[in-house]
Amino acid sequence: MGSKRRRGGPGRAATAWTVTAVVAVAAVTAGCKAQATETGAGGPRPATAAPAHGGGRAPAGDGGSGARGRAGPGRRRRLRRTGAGGPRPAAAAPAHGPAKAPPAPTGATTAPAGPAPTTWPPTADPTPTKPAPPAPGVLMASGSEGAQVRELQARLRQIGHFGRTPTGHYGSVTAAAVSSFQGKRALPRTGTTDTVTWGRLVGMTREPTSAELRPPTAAPVAAPDPRCMTGRVLCISKTSRTLSWMIDGRVVSAMDVRFGSQYTPTREGTFSVYWKSRHHVSTLYDSPMPYALFFSGGQAVHYSSDFAARGYGGASHGCVNVRDEGRIASVFAQVRDGDKVVVHW
Repeated sequence: MGSKRRRGGPGRAATAWTVTAVVAVAAVTAGCKAQATETGAGGPRPATAAPAHGGGRAPAGDGGSGARGRAGPGRRRRLRRTGAGGPRPAAAAPAHGPAKAPPAPTGATTAPAGPAPTTWPPTADPTPTKPAPPAPGVLMASGSEGAQVRELQARLRQIGHFGRTPTGHYGSVTAAAVSSFQGKRALPRTGTTDTVTWGRLVGMTREPTSAELRPPTAAPVAAPDPRCMTGRVLCISKTSRTLSWMIDGRVVSAMDVRFGSQYTPTREGTFSVYWKSRHHVSTLYDSPMPYALFFSGGQAVHYSSDFAARGYGGASHGCVNVRDEGRIASVFAQVRDGDKVVVHW
């Protein structure tokens, strides 16, 4: 018994060493094949950590006990996840709450705020307000006198706005006529004749004739009273409201007149001129009575600016008012003291 053990001792040891070497070579070969299978054409892959709670055997060559070179369940799952391109990098864990911008570096300056954004399309500037046109210049107004006033009256009479004989005096009657004309033409009813009113009137009327500028009377002259047919006579008719200066039955000049009211009536009859006063002023009423030809007490034939301005809207205090200053001035120059005066119906 003892000899048998001595003969078989060295041989057994050699045989055992040989078996151990073969097993080691086989193990190394199997491990290399498994590693080649895992890495493929892309080269070796980094070793993957084993599952925390033992998912399978460690691969051969890694120091584990699985010398057969077969991948465990954990490795197969990792291979399916990573694919042939290698393991994917782990995604960063989401931050709790919204992402924050990185802090500005120390010493950095904040850019100044730029101009406020403009709207599109840009708002256009408001249209500049045009200055109001200047008011038209006034040519004639109440109180004006002269040839242009007479022409104004004649033109207004042509189109039915002035129903009187032109007198050359701009009074309330003329102002009312101008206002009526302005209203018909959609102009401001001022009653004054400005450049616009005058231009419109001239554009729609013709130039007045001398007869229109200085007609003998506004109404036809009445037939003379028989007492007026001889001599030099101031023949005054209350019916036609006219005065005719007659010499031997011929009418030299005629003009419109007005008389006193019912409380201060003009006397009727035959009289004679006993006093002429060129610049007379009434001592009773303190009113001017130019070109006065006195014929009965304080009653006289004279020019009246009130008659020229207001027409027949007023009345005298008993005198015979004349509204055409030019005509009465001419007659005043011709009449003599003692000439006859006849006042009749």
